[in-house]
Amino acid sequence: MPDFSELGATGLRRSGGVITEEFLNNLRGVTGARVWREMADNDPVIGAMMFAVERLLTRVEFRIDPFDDPGEDDPTAKDLETANFVESCRHDMSDSWSATVSQILSFLLFGWSYHEIVYKRRGGPTQTDATKYSRHSDGKIGWRKIPIRAQETLIRWEFSDHGGIVAMEQLDPSTGTRAVIPIEKALLFRTTAAKGNPEGRSIIRNAYRPWFFKRRIEEFEAIGIERDLAGLPVAWVPPQWMSADATADEKAALAAIQNIVTGVKRNEAEGLVLPTVYSNDGHKLVDFQLMNSGGSRQFDIDKTIGRYDQRMTMTILADFILLGHGKVGSFALGASKIDLFTTAIEAWAKMIADVFNDHAIPRLLKANGMDVARCPKLVVGDVSAVDIAQIADYVSKMTSAGVIVTDEDLEDHMRKIASLPPIDHDERKAKEEEDAAQQEATEASYEPDYLPEEDDAPEDAGE
Repeated sequence: MPDFSELGATGLRRSGGVITEEFLNNLRGVTGARVWREMADNDPVIGAMMFAVERLLTRVEFRIDPFDDPGEDDPTAKDLETANFVESCRHDMSDSWSATVSQILSFLLFGWSYHEIVYKRRGGPTQTDATKYSRHSDGKIGWRKIPIRAQETLIRWEFSDHGGIVAMEQLDPSTGTRAVIPIEKALLFRTTAAKGNPEGRSIIRNAYRPWFFKRRIEEFEAIGIERDLAGLPVAWVPPQWMSADATADEKAALAAIQNIVTGVKRNEAEGLVLPTVYSNDGHKLVDFQLMNSGGSRQFDIDKTIGRYDQRMTMTILADFILLGHGKVGSFALGASKIDLFTTAIEAWAKMIADVFNDHAIPRLLKANGMDVARCPKLVVGDVSAVDIAQIADYVSKMTSAGVIVTDEDLEDHMRKIASLPPIDHDERKAKEEEDAAQQEATEASYEPDYLPEEDDAPEDAGE
């Protein structure tokens, strides 16, 4: 008999439902979510990367295909009906499908995204109850919405004895209430399932180090520019004020001067008021000056920041967005980089489809008493744009060589990739037959009633 017991563990580091797999403390849990949010919202390069990813993924075509049985040539009528039902549910939610996908895409930034499935009884468009409102009146159970449960609201994860994910516990920041959302009622999207980690891994995780250094350098740059423009504040005070046996008044005066030095700025509030204090020999005891720096810096700040920008974009294969900014980069290089990027986009789109195919659709069919063994599939369309000129040239050469034979299927495919309207082949065939019959009738109407025979030719015809 085989041993069905589970002896080992995935090795995921967790304590009390909190994941500690990340070795940097400030990138764990809710704290890490705030860092990813700051990176995406504050840094223009990372913002451009995430914008490109979201725009491409939201324009990806998703469709529901019926169950595909290798032993059958065409899907059965029942399979087509089931696929149409799931497709109708996808477009019958309170949030549009594109809005739902947009929320799901947060799993790329945070590494994971948790969504609660909310069902409804499809009671028709006249229903005033939001739990029953639907475009359809068939009484079936459909998706009402699949809203996100924000990453920043996570308190802890619940695991089974064998390390499986049981539920997510969250804290509503508005009401302060807690909620436990079981995995059976939710969809978990994550970039990676390594060690069974429910929090995955942010796609900009490798961009954290260059972002951190870039941010610090930009802060130093801003301070340096301000100091170069305003000058370095320097104050002279009596040595007694800085000695260990200084009086309380002297220490207070020193602290006041220190506040002036650290807080001086060149703006509309510019100006200082200092005490007039002289020594016995007539020298000032308190003085203040702005010293200008001479010469130029040894470091090319622009080049350094540009290097970090490039490293950040490389982490998700999006460095093509920097092409042209440095007056370098060819069209061919940009095209190859975009191809790699769209490959990654396609993989992420398939991750979304896999979660729906493995969990959301089977649960929907089960709730309606349908055959779960013959589930339709959520399929991802083409991600990258097709070069019509290259395709046309290829097809032309292949048909001329006799390798490809043009037929209706080829024409339909070419029209689809070129975004041309489909054609009704039966209607076109009937039109061609009608035109041919009309042409024959026209030619027959021009035939003479009598054709002269050879003997009837005039005698002088040959002279």
